Amino acid sequence: MKPYADEIKHAVQVMRDGGIILYPTDTIWGIGCDASNSDAVRRILSLKHRDDGKSMLSLIDSDAKLGYYVPEIPDLAYDLMDMSEKPLTIIYDNVRHLAPELLAGDGSAGIRVTREEFSRELCARMGGAVVSTSANVSGEPTPQNFSEISEEIKRGVDYIVKYRRSETIRSVVSAIIKLGAGGLVKIIRE
Repeated sequence: MKPYADEIKHAVQVMRDGGIILYPTDTIWGIGCDASNSDAVRRILSLKHRDDGKSMLSLIDSDAKLGYYVPEIPDLAYDLMDMSEKPLTIIYDNVRHLAPELLAGDGSAGIRVTREEFSRELCARMGGAVVSTSANVSGEPTPQNFSEISEEIKRGVDYIVKYRRSETIRSVVSAIIKLGAGGLVKIIRE
């Protein structure tokens, strides 16, 4: 049994009950919830003091699940994911099955297939996408590890995962690329 199995079980139950969690990801610590639950997504936006117009990305555990959310996946997406040396968030057009609050005005949304063991298992057990947004109030510095997360954020979630709290390594944010109609490729963040 994996050392974090109980943590995942509890975190998934909290999200299924409409709660929000604080958890380690393949990049930085994230605030998460069921990505199809509008009420939970709005709670995260409120906790972060974030405008509704600013989107948040979602994590999934496998390439196979991508088609559920993105009806027309550009072939280039798979090549980019395979070639990327660091976690890669791709913004896709016409995303479906996510809470409307996660979609930009044009119907696009950012989705990342996580390769990190804990967040991958969390998404797999959840059975769908999990919101992943930085664990900070909008406009404040992004925490690089658990010890840098503010008490306001910690108090505002329903569950804090215990796994990886003691790590002090500096985290890396994901690269972000938008893939659009007609072969559009736009680098948002390297």
